[in-house]
Amino acid sequence: MELSVIGLGTWAAGGGGWKFGWGPQEDSDTIKTIYEALDHGINWIDTAAVYGLGHSEEVVGKAVKNIRNNIILATKCERRWKADGSEIYGSLKKKDIKKECEGSLKRLNTDRIDLYQIHWPEPEEDIVEGWEAVSELINEGKVRHGGVSNFSTAQMEKIRPSGKIASLQPPYSMLRRSIENDQMPYCVKNNIGIITYSPMEKGLLTGKVTRDWVRGLAETDHRKRDANFNEPQLSKNIELLEKLKAAAFKAGITPGQLAIAWILRKSEVTAAIVGARKPGQIHETAAAGDIVLPDRLIGEIDVILQEHENASNSAQK
Repeated sequence: MELSVIGLGTWAAGGGGWKFGWGPQEDSDTIKTIYEALDHGINWIDTAAVYGLGHSEEVVGKAVKNIRNNIILATKCERRWKADGSEIYGSLKKKDIKKECEGSLKRLNTDRIDLYQIHWPEPEEDIVEGWEAVSELINEGKVRHGGVSNFSTAQMEKIRPSGKIASLQPPYSMLRRSIENDQMPYCVKNNIGIITYSPMEKGLLTGKVTRDWVRGLAETDHRKRDANFNEPQLSKNIELLEKLKAAAFKAGITPGQLAIAWILRKSEVTAAIVGARKPGQIHETAAAGDIVLPDRLIGEIDVILQEHENASNSAQK
C-alpha cells in the first residue's frame, strides 16, 4: 500500500457515549471532514471497532460508501465490549477476531479491509493465535494486509513466523519518544512500516490548550481524566507549549504543524495519523506533510524537550 504521509484518525468520530470518548460529535461534521481530507491528498482513514463501540466505523462506512475504491481503510480488532458498554476488554481468540472482522466489514460497508490491525497485545498469551486469525483472514480475501498496534519488539518477533507484519502503529510524539530506541530499528530491519498515532498528544501540542480550555471539556471527554490535562503535569505542559509556540512562530508554521513535521522528520516513519473533528482542521494539519524542519530548529526543540523532561521528572520525585 502507498499511504499518504498523513492519515485521518477517527477516534473522536465515535462520540462521547463510551469510556474513552471525546465528548459529543456530530456525524455530519465527521463526514465533511473525511471529504475534506480526501481533497487535501489524504488517501487513508484509520479507525477501530471499539471507537464509539462501533459508531466510528459506521460513520466512516457511510462516508466512503460511494468512493470506496479511492480510499484505503485501516481498522483494528481485539478490543471488545459488553452489550451495555459497561466494560471494554481484550480478546485474541481466533473465533472472536473473525467475528469482529465480520462486524467491521458490515459497519464499513465494504467486502475487504485494507489494513487490519490488532489494537493491543492483550491478553499477551494469545497474541500468536490472534495473529494467525489475521493471517487466515488475509488468505480468505477479507483483509489485504495485517498490522499491529502498541506491540513491543519482543511481541512482534513472537508473531512474525505466523505471517508478514505490514505495519506497527505506536504512539509517537514530542512527549512520547521511546519507540526511537527499540521499535524503530526493529521495524526498519524487518521491513515493517511505522504509522504513528497521537502526534499532537490528543490536542495538547496544537497550542490551544489552557486551563480554561481544559475546564471547558465535556464531562464525557476522556481527557478530563488524562494526567497530561490535570495538575501537576498540566502546568508543566503549558510551559512547554509556550516555548513550542514561539519556535513555531519563528518558523512561520503553527504549533500543530510543528508537532506533526517533527514526527515526519524521521525517515523510519511511514505516516502519521492525525485526528480532526470538523471541517477546517485538516486543512492545517495536512499541510504539515510538506514541511521540512531545518536542523537548527530540530536542535532547538531537542533542548526544549529535554528541559521539559527534566522538569517533569523532578516534579514526580
